[in-house]
Amino acid sequence: MRLRTGLLLCSLAPAALPAQEPTDTVTLRPVVVTATRVPTPADAVTAAVTVISGADLRAQGIRTVLDALRGVPAAAVVQTGSFGGVTSLFLRGGQSKYVKVLVDGVPVNEPGGAFDFAHLTTDNVERIEVLRGPASVLYGSDAVTGVVQIFTRRGLGTARATASVGGGTYRTLAWDAAASGGSDAASYALSVSRFTSDGVYAFNNRYTNTVVSGLVRVAPDARTDATLSVRYGDDRYHFPTNGAGVPGDHNQFNYGSGPTLGLEIGHRFSPRLETRLLLAANETEGGLDNRPDSAADQNLFRSLDNLRRASADVRANWYLPDGAVLTAGAALEQERDHSFNVCATQFGDCSTPPIDTARWNGAFYAQVVATVAGRVSVTAGGRLEDNQRFGTYATYRAGAAYRLPGGTRVRATAGTGFREPTFFENYSTGYSVGNPDLRPEHSRSWELGVEQSLAGGRASVAATFFDQRFLDMIDYDPGAAAGAPNYANVAAASANGMELGVRVAPVAAVSLAASYTYLHTDVTNPGFDPSSGAALAAGQPLLRRPEHSARLDARYRAAARGTVSLGVTYVGKRVDQDFATFPFPRVELPDYTRVDLAGQLAVIPAGGRGQGARVALSARVENLFDHRYEEARHFPARGRTILVGAEVAFGP
Repeated sequence: MRLRTGLLLCSLAPAALPAQEPTDTVTLRPVVVTATRVPTPADAVTAAVTVISGADLRAQGIRTVLDALRGVPAAAVVQTGSFGGVTSLFLRGGQSKYVKVLVDGVPVNEPGGAFDFAHLTTDNVERIEVLRGPASVLYGSDAVTGVVQIFTRRGLGTARATASVGGGTYRTLAWDAAASGGSDAASYALSVSRFTSDGVYAFNNRYTNTVVSGLVRVAPDARTDATLSVRYGDDRYHFPTNGAGVPGDHNQFNYGSGPTLGLEIGHRFSPRLETRLLLAANETEGGLDNRPDSAADQNLFRSLDNLRRASADVRANWYLPDGAVLTAGAALEQERDHSFNVCATQFGDCSTPPIDTARWNGAFYAQVVATVAGRVSVTAGGRLEDNQRFGTYATYRAGAAYRLPGGTRVRATAGTGFREPTFFENYSTGYSVGNPDLRPEHSRSWELGVEQSLAGGRASVAATFFDQRFLDMIDYDPGAAAGAPNYANVAAASANGMELGVRVAPVAAVSLAASYTYLHTDVTNPGFDPSSGAALAAGQPLLRRPEHSARLDARYRAAARGTVSLGVTYVGKRVDQDFATFPFPRVELPDYTRVDLAGQLAVIPAGGRGQGARVALSARVENLFDHRYEEARHFPARGRTILVGAEVAFGP
């Protein structure tokens, strides 16, 4: 986990923009993969995509994906307190379970969409692509409001190695080591990192996270390639608070560990026909451990969840003579959940029966990506999902982009997405009873965008308008009869708004970027709780989504000597629930502005050919003015955090 400094400067326009880096050769046309699953020029993509460079993240000290995502338009990142606190992403106002998360194509969400961003680090990352808008056509369940895909770095060229160490506020300590190299025929990239911190609370707030990752690629001939990616994480988060954020427990913690494996094999049978097979597996074993604090404490709670996803996805790409690409594919996935809990209080045993079940998903999908008359790009696709529990479900997506003379681009996209129920919603027993007959939650969405390039590409402005309808949302019924299911598809909501972005690079050494998002959410059909303070209260906004948010990034790069970065994040007022007061009324969280400042200095820069050891020092200050704020009610965010570090690099 790198503590080299700086703040993220990512593309703020709806399509990826080229990085503003000095170059001695031509600038390559930027390419996006996640939006279509085939390499597509960014100006031909019809959906909104932000591309975050892994090189920038490493150079600027962005340690976690959650911090990288804070600069993405319409992305509300909410962390419950300190390092390791549960972190949710609300993209374009959708539920936190509505974003598909992939690592080299491997799904890492829990079945049903949940994902905690607190532990996903940026080490060994080549780039992050954030697709906004529905993408269930290509990725199935959970891709309702978008996709976040992390691509692991690929080694190429002479072997190189790096090692870094740093620390700072809250007794934070981090180190990492990486090595990479290879050729077109075979290459590798390996990384190991560890992060520890005592956290913001006075006791029981220690956090540790160890990550090992690697990617090996071989190409035995010009028509065949195979890539194996591996990632293993092991984290533990101690926290003294109850659900209302009140400190008091001296020994409870949650934990998780497990591997993510992906093997992709491609073969080109002819210049026109290519096939690709992706074998993927992800397993997470974790839970909560809260044993009695003392002999007088009669409360005990321990849980363990083992979640596994294994899948195979095969697709064929036909490259037609007119430049169009036709994709047809099939996918098969098994999801398995084995979980149990042990619960005891002064009132007796409160344990519930374990869950041990599995389900299958199968799908067929097709897509066409084409360019008409050199100026119009079209994308259209459909998918038929067959889920073992809810049966078949069809989704579609269609979009077009038109490039006008003078650097103007107009685009429009419409589509649908869905989320399958969680295992708990389907199969829970005990105090809550699952409903095996639940339908998937689903959405209908459209967006319209316009972009204008200025000053020969050194500046751009962009605007995107979007509208979404979330239907058949699953809610919990506390008043269900004994033995009857507690979950049902009863609610609906809408989210619409506007994203604005400006990027300016007046000279090669300076980059400026700013974005603003307006978001309006509304519960159009309430859940089971009829009160105005309910999470799904009729006519009320969805929780923890700010109506107004903005981001400003500025960076100055002094050739090979280093960088100075400034980031300003504004998050407007939003609604949350106060779980410290029954019946958990809605409360308004005040707006806040956070300023981050960072700098990096190469004390021993690279030589003429980049050989020999290079040493860089760094410093990063998060929340520069020590502003007190909360992203979730009763969970204070970190105050001023100072991190300093050094890195040594060997090789070109």
